Amino acid sequence: MSTFYARKGLLGVLTPQANTTVEPEISLLLPDGFGMISARLTSNQTGMNNRLIDYFDHMETTAARFANAPLGVIGFACTGASYLAGVEREAAKAHAVTQQLGVPFITTGRAIADAVWALSACKLSIISPYGDALTESCLDYWRKHGFDIAQVARIRQDEKAFHPIYAHSGDVALMALREIEADLRGDVVVMLGTGLPTLAALAAAPTLAGGRVLVLSSNLCLAWRMVCTAGGTAADRESLQAWIGGAHWSQRIDRALAATRP
Repeated sequence: MSTFYARKGLLGVLTPQANTTVEPEISLLLPDGFGMISARLTSNQTGMNNRLIDYFDHMETTAARFANAPLGVIGFACTGASYLAGVEREAAKAHAVTQQLGVPFITTGRAIADAVWALSACKLSIISPYGDALTESCLDYWRKHGFDIAQVARIRQDEKAFHPIYAHSGDVALMALREIEADLRGDVVVMLGTGLPTLAALAAAPTLAGGRVLVLSSNLCLAWRMVCTAGGTAADRESLQAWIGGAHWSQRIDRALAATRP
């Protein structure tokens, strides 16, 4: 399905209410001809985990706000909710929403798993922007997908910021990536959190360990998986490596990053 500004496919993205990262990152990562619209996951619950569960429980209601927009796919850009729900409940919910709305529905958690499987990887080096409890739920989620956790680099949270993840600068993920590079143990590096700014790290990733190790981010995986679905192409190693290589987004991201500098 397409529109004037998205002749190859229109993507619908559900993003947490205060997330300031998903729309700009995915917009910059998309190939020419694809476009996105978004709807905000909202909740009045107090406490991050309570809000994440609320987002998950009401995702079909939020997705219905797209009405009859000609979407080729809908993406759930909230990994934390998937970690708390668990692999089985996440899969059942995604299937139910797909059936209800008649549009393929993909969670970011599943998109990351699909990317790791496409690369035939099994050992993950993880960059986590989460607190202790959500990091533990996250690691359990990935183990239940059958992956080994080779190492975890934790990003310190600023509890005084408007949000402990979304308020990070673009250099934080890059610094964590360089920390992992010094003692790399995984087959693939996964930068988690759709709200963590990762474009600077993605731009630098081809130089990691001389290019021998591939680096994924939550938003890159979701964008790749949605474009494959909406565009009718295989979500395989070949297509993913083209995304990781940045042929269609590297110059765009370089310009965007230059605009953020004083």
